[in-house]
Formats: sequence, C-alpha cells, structure tokens
Amino acid sequence: MPKPKIKPIPEFASEAEERDFWDSADTAEYFDWSQARLVVFPRLKPSTKPISMRLPETLLADIKRLANEQDVPYQSLMKIYLAERVAQERVRRRSRAKVQQG
Repeated sequence: MPKPKIKPIPEFASEAEERDFWDSADTAEYFDWSQARLVVFPRLKPSTKPISMRLPETLLADIKRLANEQDVPYQSLMKIYLAERVAQERVRRRSRAKVQQG
C-alpha cells in the first residue's frame, strides 16, 4: 500500500492561529509518524499560572509548618498535595466508571 502524500504545513500569523489549526488537523496528514523518534526534554518545566486562593489562617499555618519540617517551600508542598489528590481522584473515577460499565 503506498504511503499517503504528506501535506506541507501552512504558515501561521500567530501562535493562536497555529493552535487553532492543530486543534482540528490530523497530524498524520502533515507528518510521517513512522519516522518519529522518542525525545526526552529533561529540563523542560510545565507552564504555570499564578492564582489567588483564600485559605483559613490555621490551614495555611499547618501547611507552612509541614513544609518547614520537610524543608520545602510551602507553595511547592501545596502543589504536591494537590497533584497527589488529583491523581487519586482520577484513579477513583476510572474505577467507578469500570464498575458502572461492567
């Protein structure tokens, strides 16, 4: 079976325009994925967005105390706790969905 012809990638006026394009485009039409290689970016950090959150003073004090005991910045500890809880919820929801399906 012959390989499908690879389309040229269009020129984009902005990153937003490019994002919109790739949101709906089939990348297989623009790349030969059989030639793809695994690449690791060890120093790549995820994008972050600052937020404002109101917490009870006692909760914040407890978090700061725990962070101090672990010798980590309290905001880093909060991110760890949030990430762990989100992961737990994902597992719980997948398990619940499997039970409902089967």
